[in-house]
Amino acid sequence: MSRDLDRRLLALAEAVEVVEGRLEPDVVEPARRVVARAGARLGLGVEWTVVALAGPTGAGKSSLFNALSGGDTAAVGRRRPTTSEVHAATWGEASGPLLDWLEVKRRHHVDGDELHGLVLLDLPDFDSVETAHRLEVDRIVELADLLVWVVEPQKYADAALHDGYLRRLSTHGDAMALVLNQADLLSAGGAAGVRGDAARLLEEDGLHDPTVLVVSARTGAGLTELRALVAGRVAARDAATRRLWADAEAAARRLRRWCGDFRPAGVEEAERRQLVAALSEAAGVPRVVEAVGAAHRHRGALATGWPVVRWIRRMRPDPLRRLRLGRSAGDAERFGRTSLPPATDVQRAQIATAVRALADGASAGLPTPWPRLVRASVADEERILDRLDHAVGNARVEPSAPRWWRAASLVQRLLVLAAAVGALWIGLAGVAGSLRIEDVVPLPELAGAPIPTWLVLGGLALGLLLAFLARLVDNAGARRRQRGAERALRPGIEAVADELVVRPVERELAAHETLQRSLAVVAGRTSL
Repeated sequence: MSRDLDRRLLALAEAVEVVEGRLEPDVVEPARRVVARAGARLGLGVEWTVVALAGPTGAGKSSLFNALSGGDTAAVGRRRPTTSEVHAATWGEASGPLLDWLEVKRRHHVDGDELHGLVLLDLPDFDSVETAHRLEVDRIVELADLLVWVVEPQKYADAALHDGYLRRLSTHGDAMALVLNQADLLSAGGAAGVRGDAARLLEEDGLHDPTVLVVSARTGAGLTELRALVAGRVAARDAATRRLWADAEAAARRLRRWCGDFRPAGVEEAERRQLVAALSEAAGVPRVVEAVGAAHRHRGALATGWPVVRWIRRMRPDPLRRLRLGRSAGDAERFGRTSLPPATDVQRAQIATAVRALADGASAGLPTPWPRLVRASVADEERILDRLDHAVGNARVEPSAPRWWRAASLVQRLLVLAAAVGALWIGLAGVAGSLRIEDVVPLPELAGAPIPTWLVLGGLALGLLLAFLARLVDNAGARRRQRGAERALRPGIEAVADELVVRPVERELAAHETLQRSLAVVAGRTSL
């Protein structure tokens, strides 16, 4: 039993760790106290059994205490309350640390071996007019291994007892007993009827097969049965573990209502894709992809266009540079944010809708407060947008320059040079003709036209044709690079979605599953 109890207490401690900060402190605190109390109680050993006599005013707790301890150590009288502080009677000498933990100052040693290992406590009245007395009872009720509720035959149905203690401790049947004192005031038939009715009320409180005894501290009737009950628990040395077992089960039952038995499906891939699409739109991915294509065409025109008019294109800014994209990682860190326009209200709303759909879908069916915890785990909108801008700014979207651009540029320069040579040739021939020295600058012909004319017209025509063909090729290349840029941007967007939305949601779902698994272990189940 001890190993099983240790396993359950460890599971309860794990459950407390999970719900810490997730549930309200007043929900977590009882379970935390159980874990702390169990560690302290087991650390003191289970050789000692703490039995507490608790009950209302005038029930005869002190009389029973004296009867069991064999003396007049507890004050008995008509004045109420008679017991103002906890009084202990111990059978044995090694109970000092345990009594210190119980914070019991009044101690009485009882000689005898039949109950060796027993610590018997006489508690104040739980219905005392003194608040301090009620608080002391509540404190010891949490610590005692076996609770013996002492009541009168006229008060066994008292609501203060059933509502305040018995119903709340319905899982502690093995750690409790009800004693109907003053049986000498009842006939034999009346005692049996009261005992049966008391057992019925305890069953209604949730206690299964409750222990009910009828005694008389004045005449000694029933004391043998009560002493046998106590002696049996003392001899078994399992009262402490039984109580802690019940405490752990009760704590788990209270926590279980906050997690239920339902297992969510988790993050659906369709909802993740919808989120990534919304983030891509807000991050300006379509704008960046368009800029990559425009930059490729712009640079291609500068490299392969007709050199005569290239200077006009150089006056236009590079589309990627204008957005502060296409930089190296070091430049991205140095320049910070991109120059992409901020997300519009519509795009922000799309992000919020996608995030909410993913969180709500992942937590569907979970009880309060898990849907709220799942939604709250997601990063705030501004952080998401900032990380999106950072991801876009650091993505490698710089279009590479094709090798054929150099060859085309060289050919363009040669064609311009040919046209210039032809024009210069024609000009020199004109000057020579005006000076009547045509023979100095000859104009040989080819296919019926002067070669300089072929150079000028051919250079210009072929240059324009090459520029036109290069533009067609660059357009196709721009589309390929746009697709490449989209592929390069997607991992960064997905990383932001996973880091700031998906993984936080999955962590909360994992915490919920851990809580369910831990509480199942506490309840003695191996699976949900």
